[in-house]
Amino acid sequence: MLGYFGFHALNGELGLVGKARLEHRFAALETELAELRSQREELESRVALMRPESLDPDMIDERARASLNLVHPDELAILRPSARAGI
Repeated sequence: MLGYFGFHALNGELGLVGKARLEHRFAALETELAELRSQREELESRVALMRPESLDPDMIDERARASLNLVHPDELAILRPSARAGI
């Protein structure tokens, strides 16, 4: 009986090995949470620029040009691939 409990204390889901797996998973989730929070803050700042009380003319111009795929005849457009292509 002592061997059974000793084995599960080491290798069980809540044993020493399981605790290490849980700590590793916790660290990975903390990293993912930090990335998601930074993405959310960036999106919130972009949305804040589009609110009616604080419209930024440059932001409106940028979004309109991106949506309509248009530029002025005297402008030079430099196209770059972007990780935020859908935003």
